[in-house]
Amino acid sequence: MATIEVQRQLLPILDSPNQGARFYNPELPSSEPFVPGHRTCAGCGPSIQYRMTSKAAGDNTILVGPTGCMYVANSSYLCTPYNVPWAHTQIGSAGSFTAGVAAAYEAMIRKGKWKGKFPNIICEAGDGSASDIGLASISGALYRNHDCLIICYDNEQYANTGIQASSRTPYGGMTTFSPPGPEVPEGKKLYPKDLARMMAAGHPHCYVATASVGYPIDLMNKVRKGLNHKGAAYLMVYTPCQKGFVYETPRSIDLGRLVVECGLYPMWEWNPEKREFNYSFRPASMRPVSEYLKLQGRFGHLHAEHIANLQKFANEQWKMMGVALPEALIKSADAKNLTNMAAATEAAAVAETV
Repeated sequence: MATIEVQRQLLPILDSPNQGARFYNPELPSSEPFVPGHRTCAGCGPSIQYRMTSKAAGDNTILVGPTGCMYVANSSYLCTPYNVPWAHTQIGSAGSFTAGVAAAYEAMIRKGKWKGKFPNIICEAGDGSASDIGLASISGALYRNHDCLIICYDNEQYANTGIQASSRTPYGGMTTFSPPGPEVPEGKKLYPKDLARMMAAGHPHCYVATASVGYPIDLMNKVRKGLNHKGAAYLMVYTPCQKGFVYETPRSIDLGRLVVECGLYPMWEWNPEKREFNYSFRPASMRPVSEYLKLQGRFGHLHAEHIANLQKFANEQWKMMGVALPEALIKSADAKNLTNMAAATEAAAVAETV
């Protein structure tokens, strides 16, 4: 029997007037692979990302969901919001299961057992799976270059099991595993694992990028670039969690933009052909980290010295991308120039803005 060539889909890149466009609506597919009516929390960042991702991918898509928020909230009572094939796998086997799906479809197409183009195969793993428990299997799928897109929807905690700290939880983040107190006033002492850069450095043949729900066109274009890339691709997406971050429900997209504008979530792409990072994405403005922190209850315990530490971290991120720092951000890295966020006068001012 003759071997049939595997035909892959090619998704067009969406036009956008500028990188920071917020209210621009390009021509999008009318289909909804991820439908409304699911059981996630109001303002759920991961579900916003799921809709953007699946809409960018289209109907000829297969989704893989390791254990996490988007598995538990979306597959109870024999009801799911997926209009495309979706499969659950264990939290530690996200990469191996996804690799198996990709290898199986290639084999079936070559043998004539599956007609049509190779489907877009996407694994959606939370940071607990992608950064901690399933890191090895995901690395294996990327290393073997299976034709799939693995996404880490990064809500910076184990939100499904009660808001425990993960390796992606930021410094100062309050979780049930990192409560602030007299001995450790900042809560979490460690800075987050630089997961996406680890993936790019360890698997340079893959397309790797970071994105945020605050920039939907950029996110959908990076999904399409990852799917158009022949071989493995990896995307890490900032997806705020209302329950764990403790913020007002309508602020999900605001946080998705603020985290980029303050430098805590650098936006970039790894080009596997040139073997270099592309730092050309620039937010419309640069802001101090305090503007991002004050909208979230998980940071409400921080003192000036802790905010200054986070500003230093953000400043180093800007420098990594080759961005010149304005004087205001340099000054904000000194605790003497900051006000304790827990102070009553500061809390009152914050309360008037949210």
